[in-house]
Amino acid sequence: MPILLAVLRWGARMPLAALHFFGAGFGWLVYGLSPTYRRRCRENLQASGVCADAQTFRRTLHAAVGETGKGITELSKIWFGRDEEITRLVSCADWHVVEAAQRAGKGIIFLTPHLGCFEISAWYGAQRMPLTVLYRPPKRAGLEPLMKEGRARGRARLAPATLAGVRQLYKALRRGEAIGILPDQAPGVGEGVWADFFGRPAYTMTLVSRLQETSGAAVVMAFAERLPQGRGYVLHLSSVTDHPLDPVALNRAVEAVVRTCPAQYLWGYNRYKVPAGAKE
Repeated sequence: MPILLAVLRWGARMPLAALHFFGAGFGWLVYGLSPTYRRRCRENLQASGVCADAQTFRRTLHAAVGETGKGITELSKIWFGRDEEITRLVSCADWHVVEAAQRAGKGIIFLTPHLGCFEISAWYGAQRMPLTVLYRPPKRAGLEPLMKEGRARGRARLAPATLAGVRQLYKALRRGEAIGILPDQAPGVGEGVWADFFGRPAYTMTLVSRLQETSGAAVVMAFAERLPQGRGYVLHLSSVTDHPLDPVALNRAVEAVVRTCPAQYLWGYNRYKVPAGAKE
């Protein structure tokens, strides 16, 4: 991993526009080389119903392929770039939503779907408050130290998607702190139920509703929109008022924010997989 770390640190010195330029090309390379990924992108976007006609579908798919690649190459900037430089890349006019949630004193559950630059959403929050973020360790164990080094910025703490990690989330909320969760990540068997997501059954986590009911925490949806030509990001924050936020309501909330910018959703993610041992 030393070579990969060196490459990422080198990439962090590049302008964001350059990283996004190369990232768009990388996205198309992967799309062209992987029939499985290509089929999944097309099927998931087509079945979602977010495109009104064939022309809109083609335009959205074309944009989504490039945006997915940008999400890979921009990691070097977000994980290893200088804080002052990253600060200049992000604007947010919705921070009052977080301030209102903080006043309740029961903690905050940030939901960051696979939409836009979800990595920078966590970075932005951890610069301003203690933030415990749930993450799934990579399949290649050698990548985990690299991931942890890149994500543990500011006041961020990382909690693995294990029983011990979930306990970290509960403890953070009891302290009145914030936690971050990817709400559209497919959970392991026994950790979810089947609920429609864009009209198709998807195994959906129950963790969010359990955390919400136990703590009374406020729920905030966070989406960092990627601006064209490497101009940075706009962080959109909105309060989620459904209580309890059961899996059906959770998927509905994610769908709503995805519809605001479908070209930046990770349509190639295997959202509809069946976890080993789970019954449809």
